[in-house]
Amino acid sequence: MRKKLSTFFTPKYILVILTVVCFLFVGASFFTDSLISPIRTVVSAVVIPLQKGMNNLGLWTYDKAETMKELGEVIDQNKELQDRVDSLVEENNQLKQDSYELERLRDLYELDEKYPGYTKVGARVIGKGSDNWFNTFTIDKGSRDGIETDMNVIAGGGLVGIVTDVGENYATVHSIIDDSSKVSGMLIDTGDNCIVNGDIKLMDSGLLRVEYFKKDVVIRDGDKIVTSNISNDYLEGILIGYVKDVTSDSNNLTQSGYLVPVVDFAHLQEVLVIREKKVKIGE
Repeated sequence: MRKKLSTFFTPKYILVILTVVCFLFVGASFFTDSLISPIRTVVSAVVIPLQKGMNNLGLWTYDKAETMKELGEVIDQNKELQDRVDSLVEENNQLKQDSYELERLRDLYELDEKYPGYTKVGARVIGKGSDNWFNTFTIDKGSRDGIETDMNVIAGGGLVGIVTDVGENYATVHSIIDDSSKVSGMLIDTGDNCIVNGDIKLMDSGLLRVEYFKKDVVIRDGDKIVTSNISNDYLEGILIGYVKDVTSDSNNLTQSGYLVPVVDFAHLQEVLVIREKKVKIGE
């Protein structure tokens, strides 16, 4: 038996067997490729476009995800920048407000220096009527601060009005632009007397009416009018404003015109109340 096997597995037979096996593999491969090729073609026609589509969808989804991520970062950065801008705007507005307040307080200080002979109390305006003008308004100082009725009120370089009502922590001021107000005034250069009246018809123009100059008094536009020495309610020498457009009256005995008040009655915020009061005749 061993002899037969050794005779069979000689190099010659082995080479023949291997040759046959190779031919079988080549034939099988050819036959298999021929059989599978149509299937592979059909599958490729379906799978490859689908695969490309899936790849493209994946790339598009990734791009969109990255874009949304970047957009979110931009939105967050924009919010941070907007918050910073809002903060800077608020700081700028506060600085402007502080600057305006400092300027107003400086004006009050200069006004205080302008009338050194009087003791004064500073006050803030905390209320007024429904119109744009401060013909009557309320301040935040009252009797506990030494405020009394008939005290003169000044601001913006000159006369504002007079205290008419006082509470413990507030006071009401009746200003010279009210149409019921009458102030005895005089030309600062000559001492010639006149009457300064509030006039509701002139309120929107910011003017007052000035009357009863004697016919022979020479008056020029821009001449200063101050409170007179014969006033019952107002201390002498407080600047009221500047005359303009003075003409002779129809009676040919007096002259009248307009007065530009030195105080800006549309934007009152702080005032000074003079503690001294005018001594009235008989007191």
